Amino acid sequence: MADNTITVVGNLTRDPELRFTTGGRGVASFGIAVGRRYQVNGEWQEQTSYFNITAWGTLGENAAATLTKGSRVIVTGRLEQREYTNRDGDKRTAIEIVADELGPSLRWATAQVERTPRDGGGNGGGGRSGGGGSQPEPFYAGDEEPF
Repeated sequence: MADNTITVVGNLTRDPELRFTTGGRGVASFGIAVGRRYQVNGEWQEQTSYFNITAWGTLGENAAATLTKGSRVIVTGRLEQREYTNRDGDKRTAIEIVADELGPSLRWATAQVERTPRDGGGNGGGGRSGGGGSQPEPFYAGDEEPF
């Protein structure tokens, strides 16, 4: 089976926008810029790629409560492609990353981790098609997360 996992490290280009579905599930959307430096004939070149990120459930809610524009983050998730029609009636394709995990980059910063209470229903990065998007909570010995 093919694996569709991507990990990127970059800076938020805008504050996360938190919305809720009609069913009450949270979803946060934000962008990140991923920079790359390389040399060509002894001269440094810079290239920046921009990605739209979607984080579902408690992962999205925590991202919206924690992250701000400029924050350096690590995002692991999967690529998803969708088609839409713009205002001019032209068909467009968008590729975004649906986050499974998010975290601050500690390369040039420190972070304070604060655990949130488990509500028993949030799955963090879910949002997969089919089955309502909910995944069972993982089982940990003693019903305690290894944290």
